[in-house]
Amino acid sequence: MDNNRSILPEIFIVSLASLAYEITLTRIFSISLWYHFAFMVISIAMLGIAASGTLLSVYPKLKDPARIHSYMLLFCIGLPSSYLLMNIIPFDPARLSWDRSQILYLSLYYVVLSFPFFSFGLIISSALSTMTRVTGHIYAADLTGAGFGSLLTLWLLSAGGPELSVFIIAALPAIVLCVFSRKGIRLVSFIIFIMNILFAFVHPQFIEPRISPYKPLEAALRFPGAEHLKTYYSPFTRIDLFKSPAVRFAPGLSFKYLRDLPEQTGISIDAGDIYAITGDRDKKGLDFLHYLPSSLPYDLSPKKEVLIIEPKGGLSALQAEYYGALNIYKVDSNPLVIKAVREYQKSFSSDIYGKNIRTGLGRSLLSSTDKTFDLIDLSPMGSVPSGSFGFSEDYRFTVEAFEEYLRHSSPEGMLSVNLFIIPPPRTELRILTTIAKASEKLGIGDFSAHIAAIRSWDTITIVFKKTPLSKRDIEEIKAFAHDRRFDMVYYPGITEEETNIYIKMPSNDLFHSFMEIIFQETREDFISDYLFDIRPVHDENPFFHYYLKIENIGEIYRLIGEKWQYFMEEGYLLPIIFIQVLFLSVILVLLPLIRVRMKNDRDLIIDPGLFLSLAYFAFLGTGFMIIEISFIQKMILALENPSYAAAAVLSSILISSGIGSLLSQHLKLFQKPSAILFLSLTVLAYSLFLPLAIEKISPFPLQTKILIVFFMLMPAGILMGVPFPLGISLLGKIRPNVIPWALAVNGCFSVLSPILAVMLAITAGFKIVILVGMMLYILAFFSLFWMKLKEV
Repeated sequence: MDNNRSILPEIFIVSLASLAYEITLTRIFSISLWYHFAFMVISIAMLGIAASGTLLSVYPKLKDPARIHSYMLLFCIGLPSSYLLMNIIPFDPARLSWDRSQILYLSLYYVVLSFPFFSFGLIISSALSTMTRVTGHIYAADLTGAGFGSLLTLWLLSAGGPELSVFIIAALPAIVLCVFSRKGIRLVSFIIFIMNILFAFVHPQFIEPRISPYKPLEAALRFPGAEHLKTYYSPFTRIDLFKSPAVRFAPGLSFKYLRDLPEQTGISIDAGDIYAITGDRDKKGLDFLHYLPSSLPYDLSPKKEVLIIEPKGGLSALQAEYYGALNIYKVDSNPLVIKAVREYQKSFSSDIYGKNIRTGLGRSLLSSTDKTFDLIDLSPMGSVPSGSFGFSEDYRFTVEAFEEYLRHSSPEGMLSVNLFIIPPPRTELRILTTIAKASEKLGIGDFSAHIAAIRSWDTITIVFKKTPLSKRDIEEIKAFAHDRRFDMVYYPGITEEETNIYIKMPSNDLFHSFMEIIFQETREDFISDYLFDIRPVHDENPFFHYYLKIENIGEIYRLIGEKWQYFMEEGYLLPIIFIQVLFLSVILVLLPLIRVRMKNDRDLIIDPGLFLSLAYFAFLGTGFMIIEISFIQKMILALENPSYAAAAVLSSILISSGIGSLLSQHLKLFQKPSAILFLSLTVLAYSLFLPLAIEKISPFPLQTKILIVFFMLMPAGILMGVPFPLGISLLGKIRPNVIPWALAVNGCFSVLSPILAVMLAITAGFKIVILVGMMLYILAFFSLFWMKLKEV
């Protein structure tokens, strides 16, 4: 092959482009569809790679290394084309429950988007299958390229929209082909390069992501007189500012308030949740704040020191200022929101984000200070009530987070949580069980004496006081609710006759549920028997928004009117994706076996050794992904942002695994099966010390924490890069024809692993998930040991 010397830089670039495109697609799905469809991208990518291994196993002639440049050309064509085709396929998950054609469109998504990853798989599989003497070098180029791809994506997504990233990424492998390939391919590659650059910088409108018309931003912009103002981008979010009559942000506003609201500007996150920036030039216009249920804690007593977690458009900060708070501290997990609001407020309202503002998780701020607050306000809701987030981790609402909030409440301090009421009740009940558990762990006695709750027509406000509510507090809570026509849900000593008066609900489920949870003697039985899972969640399994009890799925289906759309909105698409992927994976794994049986292929011996060899790569694919996913989830708490955590962990693990792969090619110490045992022990050590390490680094600046995480995970990453090239090199000696099949098996199990990791974490916690990863590597050790015995 004339490109032996160029194969490593070529693989480095296509791996970089492949992972960068995969990450970019997750952002596109979050904007155009909903965030939970981002899980599909991992499945699509890995299935495409696995399918290439299956194809090469069934048709061995296709793994000719002379074809690699042709496969690279397919990759260059397929990457931008798959995005453009996806953008015209009218798939809309909101229509799945009544439009059967959406299932076809979803299948088309899989086919179209998997093509560039299929082409990438052909490149990698061909190289690994035919160049087994330099497996370590090839795998190192693959992993380090992918690691740098995750870093490149951070920069590209900050520079512009994800569509810009797609075409810049697509231009990179075209450059490589222009340098290294033969004349015919070089000319086509140059044309592809020019077209990608033109798309990126001319930016025709048709390349912008097609956003579902059912997403809140698109719905708001369809109102007469609506106007889009500006769009901001970052690696993990898109922010839109707009004007629309649909923006009327005053959650739970009392029906007694009859005047107009002040001017408000909409702010949407990923075209989904909508908040508002409220003009405050007219101070009289802010009287509506007095009629919001979230004013309850301010009405009870003056609040000098206030901490607001997730202020978004700033309404809660404006409310604290309206009630005369002396110092208002704001913590928002999205720095782009702060930037957008700050820039816009200069011409619209006072600068409520001018001081005492930081990004990250509120609990991280609290862990680095001894300061206490008279009020800690959590108001995680936009102007449009949306479903929960299913499989999304949320460290703001774990037991450990509420412990931190309560520890930093002043002696007479209050914790206030404001939520939209989204039937059937579950979010507010889990908040209640979580606060109860946190207060119990802190030794706060008689939970029932510290808590009160009121509801409006669409919101519920829960307040928890560090000391028991006094008789005066209770009377003022009742007066507040009565004056504004809010309904009482609970206060110490309440009777059912005092509830469900002003805004009558068909049933009084909230009151009864609160009574069952608040009193310890009935709490556990109620939680156990309740239709949804409302158990308190911990940092080990921070899936606060996952409420599904599998055994109750039929009853839940009937309760919500026999509509599957509910499960989509709740983020429960993941099990459906898992079933689809499992079905496709079984087909991809079995196809080579079927071919052998049909053609009676004597070059491929079917014996227990074959299946054990394939099992080795299944263990590696599953173990690698499970540990990687676990590390990402763990580091979200340390780095206070999922995108930063993913970038830091992916770049660290992939680059260091590339180093490990390279070492396996040259150092005898890394060429023995015992290296895998050492890896297993290392993973065990990480499972034990990571929680302590996260606690220690939390107070440091973000840039420092990212560097610490990067280097802290490198020892594990180096060892994780060793087993794969060991297996490929050994297989090249004893069963070379099996290599493409082994790569297909590895890819298929890599697809299933992230979903399995999350589902296991929900039930058992991430520490157990890491230990499962360790056990898989131990199984891989025994498989490799057997393969070594067969090497003669």
